[in-house]
Amino acid sequence: MPSPSAYSSIWLTLENLQHELLLFSAIWFLVGAIDELAIDALWLLHRSGRWLARYRIAPPMRASELPAPQNAGLIAVFIPTWQEAAVIAAMLRRCRHAWCDSAVNYRIYVGCYPNDRAGIASVLAGCANFDRARLVLCDHPGPTSKADCLNRLWRALMADELAAGIRAKAIVLHDAEDMVHRDELRVYDYLIERSTAVQLPVIPETVPGSRWISGHYCDEFAEAHGKALVVREAIGAAIPLAGVGCAISRNHLGTIAVECGGLPFDRSSLTEDYELGLGVIGANSRTIFARIFDDNGQLVGTRACFPDTLGAAVRQKSRWMTGIALAGWDRLGWKGGAAEFWMRLRDRKAVLSAIVLTAAYVCILLTALLLLGHRAGLHQPKAVDGGVLALLSANAVLLLWRLCIRACFVARSHGRREAFWSFPRSIIANIVAIMAARRAVAAYVRHLSGGTLLWDKTAHSHFPQSAARSG
Repeated sequence: MPSPSAYSSIWLTLENLQHELLLFSAIWFLVGAIDELAIDALWLLHRSGRWLARYRIAPPMRASELPAPQNAGLIAVFIPTWQEAAVIAAMLRRCRHAWCDSAVNYRIYVGCYPNDRAGIASVLAGCANFDRARLVLCDHPGPTSKADCLNRLWRALMADELAAGIRAKAIVLHDAEDMVHRDELRVYDYLIERSTAVQLPVIPETVPGSRWISGHYCDEFAEAHGKALVVREAIGAAIPLAGVGCAISRNHLGTIAVECGGLPFDRSSLTEDYELGLGVIGANSRTIFARIFDDNGQLVGTRACFPDTLGAAVRQKSRWMTGIALAGWDRLGWKGGAAEFWMRLRDRKAVLSAIVLTAAYVCILLTALLLLGHRAGLHQPKAVDGGVLALLSANAVLLLWRLCIRACFVARSHGRREAFWSFPRSIIANIVAIMAARRAVAAYVRHLSGGTLLWDKTAHSHFPQSAARSG
């Protein structure tokens, strides 16, 4: 039986470990909080400046008030699919209904693999009596990667251009589960003449029965597409494309294709949309992040249902982390000035953030254990240093600020009810991030050992319910 001194040593070891984890997590929490505070300040400064310079004199322009584009042209909509039978027909019906009165010339290309019979049948059902949409079969069985399917759609577009003697104006990227907005083609058609790419906000919708898992995407995108991307554009940093609800100049993609052997989308990338957006930077290139409202006061953006189970959310975020925070470091480097360096550093801190969160949660568990030991008279903890208390107090205030700021953006996009739920959902977001980071690091270590980074596609089974409400 261990002696009392042995028990005392164990308790002392646990206390020392708790103290080290406390310092580690508290210091990095403070660094991260200051980083976010800087983004908050820049957003407030930018918004105040726009109000004083423009909106005080005239209200922001609505989508219907945009001037007619100078040069009419074809807008090609690319929708790559693999096993999307549950949602693609509804998505195509939504496109037909939303854009039936559009003055913009558009054509939808839906990519399918020959061994996805259910998906092909669903696409054909969605294309029935819809002459602006067509099925494009890939040359080989799937799944491969989203970029590979997009390249097949690119070749189909070029064949149509050659046959018709025309050249498309822009390529719009969408996923099979997206609910498009009726005014988005008008926004693309006008703004693509003033930019290389246009990104509209992505607006997640909660899946019934999954307020906690699918709902945490609402919180993250409300802040990211309501504040972070606005700041990136304001300071001149490249804007990563979301892969949906975005338009890229056809000439820009054509230039990339010429440089890359004829295909513009990198089949080896897990996050080709992110990399494509960061490539739009330079004296003659820019991406516009367009936050514009329709006549009903609704944001023109892409609504979609995100994963509604823990496993699916972890797999999706693991792919994002691997492609952006790990492989992106190797593939894209640290190009650009100070603003670009800062934004890429923010993009790549996801794994470190997960490590800090893990340390913090272990510290909380150890603190609870030490308190129980103290209550039972088994251990007398040391007094907490005044500097540590000040650090914890600062973090507590900044954490409350952080949660309140996020709740404000969630309320702005989804209403006060969802804003309330964003407070407890932050714990769910942390758990998903920790699990995704572990999976991403494991995949990347295998890659460094000679393995291949695999495209882990997200399965979709829900289409936004607001599509039914809006007709």
